[in-house]
Amino acid sequence: MALTSLPVLSLADDKASFSQAIGESFRTFGFALVKDFDIDRGLIDQAWQLSEQFFALPEAEKRSYHDPAIGGARGYTPFGVEIAKDAKHHDLKEFWHIGRDLPEGSPLADASMPPNVWPARPDGFQDVFSELYRQFDATGATILSRIAVYLGLDEHWFDRGIEDGNSVMRLLHYPPLENVEGEAIRAGAHGDINLITLLLGAEEAGLELLGKDGSWINASPPEGAMVINVGDMLERLTNNYLPSTIHRVRNPDATRAAFSRYSMPFFLHLRSDFPIRTLPQCVSAECPDRYPVAITADDFLQQRLREIGLKK
Repeated sequence: MALTSLPVLSLADDKASFSQAIGESFRTFGFALVKDFDIDRGLIDQAWQLSEQFFALPEAEKRSYHDPAIGGARGYTPFGVEIAKDAKHHDLKEFWHIGRDLPEGSPLADASMPPNVWPARPDGFQDVFSELYRQFDATGATILSRIAVYLGLDEHWFDRGIEDGNSVMRLLHYPPLENVEGEAIRAGAHGDINLITLLLGAEEAGLELLGKDGSWINASPPEGAMVINVGDMLERLTNNYLPSTIHRVRNPDATRAAFSRYSMPFFLHLRSDFPIRTLPQCVSAECPDRYPVAITADDFLQQRLREIGLKK
């Protein structure tokens, strides 16, 4: 019988129990639902309000923060630019990216990790999202430490790999749809590029993951929980032991088409110069190394950004 419901895990559980539970959920679904994380609820509420206010600004004002030369790494990306790999239609969304502020003189500062762009309004945007980024980053590091234990690694194994990592927080807006019958959808079926993604729940439903039996499974988190999913970098690192599962945001039914959908994923990335090399414990005679040639995290990222239309 196919599993069709993701368990809700508590980060407040002891380390060993949570490590085993999230590892099993990742092995089964490539996804997990997690509650009791240490991100301030009041800050999250402020972030939703500010995100909605920003996307309500005039189109010309929003586009003044768009720089095609950096492939959406920071600032605004307009509606209809991004496309899922191998898809025929662009996604029905617009978004804003916030990244890591690197120390002055960092060798990682380049086109992949440019300085952040901040809008003149709404008021408080920079302060709220800078702090939310910091809290997301810390929570992501905690999750990775539990995954490391599940993989038989030291709990600090990922620490150096994500130090000054190219992690990005995305503020997403899916505008109301005039035609829910068209072929384009809010976010086409895709896998994430990064190590893991942390996603706060959206008011409007629509997030679905592709089950092993080919059916789509609802992945919308309950109140107070977030979605965590495996990205392509972690899949490659573990020789596909932890799968990066295809997921999408389907269009709403006619009764909800007039409503915007907002979401806020945090894409936790390795540092740009980290070599993604298959973990030895994930290689065996039954499961030979699928990726015998290492690739740096930035080379992997740039390859994927070209595939999804954010870079030429």
